[in-house]
Amino acid sequence: MTKQLSPLNPSAAPATWLGVMGGGQLGRMFAHAAQQMGFKVAVLEPALDCPASHAADQLLSADYTDADALIKLAAQCASVTTEFENVSAKSLAFLADRTFVAPSSSCVSIAQDRMAEKRFFIECAPTSGVFPASHKEINSTADVDAVPDDLLPGILKTVRMGYDGKGQVRVKTRAELHDAYAGMNGVACVLEKMLPLAYEISVLAARGADGKAVVYPIAENVHRDGILFTTTVPGPHITTDSAEKAQAATLAVIEQLGYVGVLCIEFFVLTDGSLVVNEMAPRPHNSGHYTIDACVTSQFAQQARAMARMPLGDVRQHSPAAMLNILGDIWFEGKSDEAREPAWDKVLALPGANLHLYGKDTARRARKMGHITFIAPTLEEAQANLRKACAILGIAP
Repeated sequence: MTKQLSPLNPSAAPATWLGVMGGGQLGRMFAHAAQQMGFKVAVLEPALDCPASHAADQLLSADYTDADALIKLAAQCASVTTEFENVSAKSLAFLADRTFVAPSSSCVSIAQDRMAEKRFFIECAPTSGVFPASHKEINSTADVDAVPDDLLPGILKTVRMGYDGKGQVRVKTRAELHDAYAGMNGVACVLEKMLPLAYEISVLAARGADGKAVVYPIAENVHRDGILFTTTVPGPHITTDSAEKAQAATLAVIEQLGYVGVLCIEFFVLTDGSLVVNEMAPRPHNSGHYTIDACVTSQFAQQARAMARMPLGDVRQHSPAAMLNILGDIWFEGKSDEAREPAWDKVLALPGANLHLYGKDTARRARKMGHITFIAPTLEEAQANLRKACAILGIAP
């Protein structure tokens, strides 16, 4: 239950603190945005040298379930959020007994469980107008044997803890499904039917404690190996009708959740133009990083506003944008294990290039190290400069 509904004064004495569960790059970028507004930021994170540790005003190095650390965070912070969905929902509920928490533990717990998430999307369908893909929960080899033939080919996913393509296996036959399930070591899984996909989009929205909600322009995403590769806004393929349906569906979901904060929902657009809801992230999202450079209010500033019970910001996009995710692979040439610094000087010479590195000390292949957002007067110019950056960095376009 909300302890205080009045807006927080960032310039109050003593300073008003906002807390973050998690010290990754999202926590780092949130800290920058909140500090710009005058808040101080405390981060609870087990790792000492995490990306957010370089930006936060204070780092509480402890496990996410450490009661003493949670009590300290709640006592210090007027509001607490999370930067990733796999933080303990019990910890968020513990914090909520002591301070304002946004989003709530109940909202986060839905996003932590793919089956709970799908059930919730189905409950929302009468108002959202969209359904998830056909699916079946898998908890035993008997469940594998009982899978309807029309769910194959499909994608087997772990019910919990999957992200960036982890915990997912594509299967074409029942034999492959048996092998994939055996490889999951008996954890709860869900099989989703593979669909005739035209492209993928994500919708970023925010809702304040006063119930008012805003929705950002539609982002069109391309993934490689389960990891976001590029985000283009406005989406070059999405129709006006599909965009309006996706935005309306997102607003319906965020309203039914009673959500406070920033929420991202990913959708599939099928070859026949229909929409299928995929999953949601109860936090700022990788595909929303373009808002830092291309929108009046970034997703991180929006999260700070929602936490502080302030009016939500203008979501207007002032420039077309194309964002490129930067993985640790570009620090290595070919199959070499010797890291070298990418040619940032050449990348930054491109018009409209905005480089964001996350302060991670070690580059590893497939590890998110940063992103580059290109803004330009036209989408075609932004996309052209993104392709030039790919050539400079040795990334296949």
